[in-house]
Amino acid sequence: MDTLLPTAHRIAPLLKARRDTVAVAESSAGGLISAALLAVPGASAYFLGGTVVYTKRARRELLGLTDDQMAAVPPGTEALALLLAGAMREQLGTDWGIAEIGATGPTGTSYGYGAGHACVAVVGPEVQASLTLETGLSDREANMRHFAQALLRLFEQQLQLIG
Repeated sequence: MDTLLPTAHRIAPLLKARRDTVAVAESSAGGLISAALLAVPGASAYFLGGTVVYTKRARRELLGLTDDQMAAVPPGTEALALLLAGAMREQLGTDWGIAEIGATGPTGTSYGYGAGHACVAVVGPEVQASLTLETGLSDREANMRHFAQALLRLFEQQLQLIG
């Protein structure tokens, strides 16, 4: 968590200055992203909610995604991360939706991705950004931290770009 907090501390004032809100959809990071954002004093000004959507059932029930919507994008891709971020933003009516999906390890996915593969996405006011991360690690805990950090950094970059 200590590696995530500096980025969260830089994100918080950017959100507060814009009076923007964020909602988080995490998968393999397991709540680390939400925890980092919530660890900053005054988080209630910008953090509306977050959820761990580790399964298709959770994505259906918590994000309101249909099987057809999920089937329209390949699993383990930036397209799916963008879909989750957009759905989370819509569910809570926030300015920003951010999302992460990945394979923490020690093994890969049934879709052919190895441990250490993740996709992260940010959806906001006229913004859609995503990236794929390959850590090459099979260490589950280390990958969780790497995935969370990748999303927080992407979010910070997008906030800085729009001023």
